[in-house]
Amino acid sequence: MWNGIWMDCSPGGRGWDFDRDFMGWLGGGRRGRGGPFRGGRMFEQGDLKYVILQLLEEKPRHGYEIIKALEERFGGMYSPSAGTVYPTLTLLEDMGYARVSVEEGGKKVYSITDEGRAYLAQNRSAVDDIFERIADLGSTFLSDAVMDVNRAIKDVAQATYRGAPRVFRDREAVTKIRETLDRAAKEIEAIVRESRERSQT
Repeated sequence: MWNGIWMDCSPGGRGWDFDRDFMGWLGGGRRGRGGPFRGGRMFEQGDLKYVILQLLEEKPRHGYEIIKALEERFGGMYSPSAGTVYPTLTLLEDMGYARVSVEEGGKKVYSITDEGRAYLAQNRSAVDDIFERIADLGSTFLSDAVMDVNRAIKDVAQATYRGAPRVFRDREAVTKIRETLDRAAKEIEAIVRESRERSQT
């Protein structure tokens, strides 16, 4: 695997593809005004507790079920880490907004409390705004336009690594590849900047 891009060489393998963590990184860009991200994070500080409480209001869930539910709502492009979700669940439990019960086998199931429902109701506008952003982001990632861009990125990755490792022993070839990619990155940055400026006028 190279920088999140991997090739399955096994019999019947899928060929070139993108690593799931790499695709999640594609969805982790910095938020501009009006965009889906804030300060380079998927959620603003404190947002995740609202999200988890809303999911628990829908039904009791295991921690991994919360992670999967969020992954599905983001169209598979983002999955929160266990190191983020479980401490938030513990915080909600400490605040009295969630309770935990232990199933046979030791699995923990989290559910919302009456205090948690009241807290959600008090912050309904913030909760609705967060889930609106999640829905918008999920639909954007699954749009035809984004799929076209993803296919183009994949084509570039395939072309870049097709001759590896032989090509990467050729310093002249490597220099030309790097220069081509640098030019493309700068041109794309200019296009994105122009688009952002048009949207703000």
